[in-house]
Amino acid sequence: MAATAALCLTTLAGCATTTPTQNAGPDIRMGRISEDRLTNALVEVQRKQKTGQRVWCVPFARDLSGINLFGNARTWWDQARGKYARSNEPEIGAVMSFLPTRKNPNGHVAVVSQMVSDRQVRLDHSNWQRNRVSRDMLAVDVSPANDWSMVRLESAPGQLGAKYPVQGFILPD
Repeated sequence: MAATAALCLTTLAGCATTTPTQNAGPDIRMGRISEDRLTNALVEVQRKQKTGQRVWCVPFARDLSGINLFGNARTWWDQARGKYARSNEPEIGAVMSFLPTRKNPNGHVAVVSQMVSDRQVRLDHSNWQRNRVSRDMLAVDVSPANDWSMVRLESAPGQLGAKYPVQGFILPD
């Protein structure tokens, strides 16, 4: 795959085009997710969409974060025990692990793409909107103890939706 291939990124605002950089390595230490990981995750999403396959949150989060866990999102928090560090503080590249709810009985996972403030991050994830990738979606900590156990997500640009319970963050190696 050529590193200069243009990708169509499905977002809440529609489709935008980006050109990945030639020299993109793991850059989590520099405050951003690796362009190589992002490109590979998005190419895999496009491949699945073109063949009529469903795009799920788990494979996208695994491809983007490098956290090598499998199974439903609701199992990731427990699976990570002893394999990956877990925290109640977000970090760029960490996987936010959502608890199952009636609306999301299999739970959900999303990757922190940007730190906005102590109580706000941006997430990259898939299948929050059916079979689509959402990039840079705002997540706001609304937990009473300020411990990221409850968040509201941007449901449309500038609008926060319902509250969702979070188990915590699974940190990449």
